[in-house]
Amino acid sequence: MRLQGGHISQIGTWNDGLDQAEVDDLGEVILMPGLVNAHCHLDYTDFFGAIPSTASFTDWIRAMVDLKADVDDAAHQRSWLHGAQQCLRHGMTTLGNIETRLDVLPSLWEQTPLRVVSFLEIILLKPESDPAEELGKLQAWMQANIPPRGCVGLSPHAPYTTKFELLEGCAEFIDLPMAMHVGESAEENQMFREGAGAMFDLLSQAGRDMNDCADQSPIANAQRAGLLGERFVLVHGNYLDDADRERVAEGAAHWVHCPRSHEYFGHQVFAAEAVLEKGINLCLGTDSLATVRDASAELDLFEEMRLFIQNHPRVTAEACVNMVTQNAALALGLQQHVGSLERGKSADLIALPCSEVDGGVAEQIVAHEGEVDSVMIGGKWVVGERKAA
Repeated sequence: MRLQGGHISQIGTWNDGLDQAEVDDLGEVILMPGLVNAHCHLDYTDFFGAIPSTASFTDWIRAMVDLKADVDDAAHQRSWLHGAQQCLRHGMTTLGNIETRLDVLPSLWEQTPLRVVSFLEIILLKPESDPAEELGKLQAWMQANIPPRGCVGLSPHAPYTTKFELLEGCAEFIDLPMAMHVGESAEENQMFREGAGAMFDLLSQAGRDMNDCADQSPIANAQRAGLLGERFVLVHGNYLDDADRERVAEGAAHWVHCPRSHEYFGHQVFAAEAVLEKGINLCLGTDSLATVRDASAELDLFEEMRLFIQNHPRVTAEACVNMVTQNAALALGLQQHVGSLERGKSADLIALPCSEVDGGVAEQIVAHEGEVDSVMIGGKWVVGERKAA
């Protein structure tokens, strides 16, 4: 492989090389695209173990709201950067991250080599709130703040924390990637399909207009607002049915599953095979460390892949690797830049140990544990012994 100007300029055998005078011999390794984390909350990295086990998803939301209220800017930045460092050590070079504090975000961009698609979170649910005003503020911020790598998108948080007028306004941002938590919990499903339950009661007390609840899917408002398109990233979708999957497929939207987070909440079995049968672009994400149980856990897509294969043994290792490379790059709108090793794409690479006796390449990738040997972003080594070279 030949690199030039931070991009891949040639791929081939050693004898195909145009210039063999200056080489970096990586040894016996698997050289592959940097991993792409399609959904992450970096600012929750330091929240591991901070929320005791809860009886319901709604109780977890209450605990999270209380926890976030006590986090100052300095703690937010530390947690975000701790997460970014973990992502790099575990081979991630690009990620889609949900952002909640825009005042410190430009500074955080400058402190990591990661390519970040920063989805600006919007929570707006009370009748008196003004979606046009809120979106106008975000638009002005985006015009004044351009990330050095990656791009900016929007994240209307979830069906239960947004009003329909906000989703209609978001649909007008036709050039931006859009991420939304949809159908994540049984309580959300009950709220929209039955107009009842713990989440219905919580949001009703908070002043949300509940007229859209009863006899509709959690994804119905997003569909009616025109959000289900090629730029829409549906996150979780644990309680969507076959009709919902058909809607997502028809809209050519993308779907992100987070296996460890799914296991943490004890959700019903994720319908991965049904999603794939619809031809939907399925990706994997890490979510956050606020939703894992392992005391030594870090943000690690290899762990997510192994748990996914364990839960869905009919899915091949190769298909699983695609979910954290080319599929995720497509979901984030960066398929022309990252996600595969092709001429003209960014030189975002990782190196893993290679064995001739431990199965095929894809199987070895999924089985990898711990940190990766080396990470390159834009033609520069950012992790590993070659970093200083």
